[in-house]
Amino acid sequence: MRTDRPAPLVELSSLRHTWPGQAAPTLDIPQLHIAPGERVFLHGPSGCGKSTLLSLITGMRPAQSGRVSVLGQDLGALSPAQRDRFRADHIGYVFQQFNLLPYLSVLDNVTLSARFSALRRQRARTSPQHTSALLTRLGLSELQTRPVHSLSVGQQQRVALARALMGHPELIVADEPTSALDDDHRDAFMALLIQCAEAQGASVLMVSHDDALARHFHRQISLARPHA
Repeated sequence: MRTDRPAPLVELSSLRHTWPGQAAPTLDIPQLHIAPGERVFLHGPSGCGKSTLLSLITGMRPAQSGRVSVLGQDLGALSPAQRDRFRADHIGYVFQQFNLLPYLSVLDNVTLSARFSALRRQRARTSPQHTSALLTRLGLSELQTRPVHSLSVGQQQRVALARALMGHPELIVADEPTSALDDDHRDAFMALLIQCAEAQGASVLMVSHDDALARHFHRQISLARPHA
């Protein structure tokens, strides 16, 4: 009996990437799929290529060999400018250091991602009360006029998450987003991340050294350190 499965959101095949001066590839991934709505936890020791893999999947860096496809689009077929536009349209990114603009307000930081993407701006406009609902869900509605430099670390992190979710991107990428948080704030952030991603139907790919976070994900992937 035939079982129809949705096309992968992310699909890697025969991916190899080697940093200069290394004898062995930093990454050697024969095949990897991430399904729509799936949460994937990526972990491994320092130097194993976690950040490199994120940069390839988000199109920040072109693959040296193999294929990286997101939403059916082969990123290797795009120019650098086209990859930047594709990332702005379809991928929300939560950085380890948040990368917020300190003297802009909470609201201006949250809506910044939509300013760089006509698609996400249109999605936000056509989704009733998307921005206000997002701010409320993340506990930011009372803070939206405040400059982000006046917020606590935990509040700034929620602003970074709201910015990543703005405009319904299909993929949320999070690079060590809980490294500056204590256990209670870490768990609260993970609950918000999962709740918001599920509400928007987004897939999540998260990198962390904290293996205790794996329980929040459908699947985990471990990368080994490359041999010298």
